[in-house]
Amino acid sequence: MNLLVLNGPNLNMLGIREPDIYGRTTYADLVAYIEAVCAREGIAVKCYQSNHEGALVDAIQDAYQKMDGIVINPGAYTHTSVAILDALKAVALPAVEVHLSNIYEREEFRHHSYPGLACVKTIYGHGIKGYEEAVLYLKDYVERKA
Repeated sequence: MNLLVLNGPNLNMLGIREPDIYGRTTYADLVAYIEAVCAREGIAVKCYQSNHEGALVDAIQDAYQKMDGIVINPGAYTHTSVAILDALKAVALPAVEVHLSNIYEREEFRHHSYPGLACVKTIYGHGIKGYEEAVLYLKDYVERKA
């Protein structure tokens, strides 16, 4: 299984940005954690982070016919990006949306997700463990569909 893990704007600032909300784990720690989970599960993984919406769209489009699934934390683009939603719909790969914080315990505008409309599941509020949940869910989802 080949998996793409995408992280949107400001996730490169993990450990620095609002640690009371996002924790003290750095982005490098997060990538190492994801890679370890995927190695344990026999999954090839590519992790990518960008602060630019178009770069995330390009990464989603590039996953077409190369990846079996996508884990995505769109960051602030969660609440604004029809472009990311459309890219996810276009490639039609199973995707799981992940948020470190509980978006429903935060500001009202954070309660709506455009990319989530194209995802088979959304996981929120579980910190970095949410990524592991997403990987395991996608592994099971893809194996059931095979």
